[in-house]
Amino acid sequence: MTYCVAMSLDAGMIFASDSRTNAGVDQVARFSKMRVFAKEGERVIVTLSSGNLSITQNALNTLAQRALVEGRPNLWNAQSMFDVARLIGDALREVKTREGEYLMQNNIDSNANFLVGGQIRGEAHRLFEVYTEGNFIEATPDTCFFQIGESKYGKPVIDRVVTRHTSLLDATKCTIVSFDSTMRSNISVGLPIDLVVYEADSLTIGLQRRIEESDPYFRMVQKEWGEGLRRVFTQLPNPDWK
Repeated sequence: MTYCVAMSLDAGMIFASDSRTNAGVDQVARFSKMRVFAKEGERVIVTLSSGNLSITQNALNTLAQRALVEGRPNLWNAQSMFDVARLIGDALREVKTREGEYLMQNNIDSNANFLVGGQIRGEAHRLFEVYTEGNFIEATPDTCFFQIGESKYGKPVIDRVVTRHTSLLDATKCTIVSFDSTMRSNISVGLPIDLVVYEADSLTIGLQRRIEESDPYFRMVQKEWGEGLRRVFTQLPNPDWK
């Protein structure tokens, strides 16, 4: 299992993913679920993936190989983020068509999902969720964030805090809290966290960081958020139902 979240805000975008994979309690490993494709001043594209690791890796590697063929549509010559989402969906379909039947014969789940967002010069920044079937939807002002993987534990705090108008700093802080909440409730999600913060119209990565267990800010958030929740809970009035 994994947890990935991406936000599309007026001020820019947030992308974050954990790095834990497991195929049973004795097969836990670390793999980055984030891939960044950036050419400063021209485009910034970030993908996050969940589900079958071989499927997602093969889909991204298929896209990387196509970029080597001159004139073929790829992530580096796509004219819009819509085209990028379609390329990822097509690559996902292709890999699943080739591998899915064999995985099914061995009772292996071939489901895989992507979040893909960023900005290409000439259009606004955009965010998409690509489903395992290859189709996709786009974030809107009313639904400005997407999650894939083990999303339920980290969703409540984002629902309460984040709107389209939230600042990048506040959204980053909320993202860290969301991951802490998820990791406390599900051991299949774990550090390190890969984080990218993108400022709208900059066409360059503003912040890219890998958050390890020793990260002082992450440890502070864990402590302060936990103590703050307990403090607020003790301050709630007792029910006076009769």
